[in-house]
Amino acid sequence: MANQQSAIQNSPQLIQTPSQVIQSNPETAALILRLALGVMFLAHGLLKLLVFTPAGTAGFFASLGVPGWFGYAAIAAEVIGGLLLIIGFRVQLVAAGLIPLLVGSIVLVHGDKGWAFSNEGGGWEYSAFLIMASLALIFLGNGRFAAPIPGNR
Repeated sequence: MANQQSAIQNSPQLIQTPSQVIQSNPETAALILRLALGVMFLAHGLLKLLVFTPAGTAGFFASLGVPGWFGYAAIAAEVIGGLLLIIGFRVQLVAAGLIPLLVGSIVLVHGDKGWAFSNEGGGWEYSAFLIMASLALIFLGNGRFAAPIPGNR
């Protein structure tokens, strides 16, 4: 019986657990999350810039009851913030700085449309998810391949 147990313990495992296959790597996780958020913010900013146009975006913001210049600020924040996330510069600060934009999208645009983003006018689930992803990135930090600039941590 003892020999049988020893043989079982020393035999190669046929089935590996996820933790045996993929080692936990917060630096790589931060890189993946940083790139995904960066591309998303950049894409949304470019949508406002190139498709809706700055004037159209400002008009939409004004229709929400906020000053139209917030539209220009949103374009700048999304484009510049997205690029900074992609290159990995001051990721925690940038992610924190973009959260108010997402909160504003819930409060001013999507909050009364229900949860599902597929609802008419888009619900608030996507913005809420992006807030949580931004919070996760704040706790993870820059991650791998961040901009090698002095003071960038």
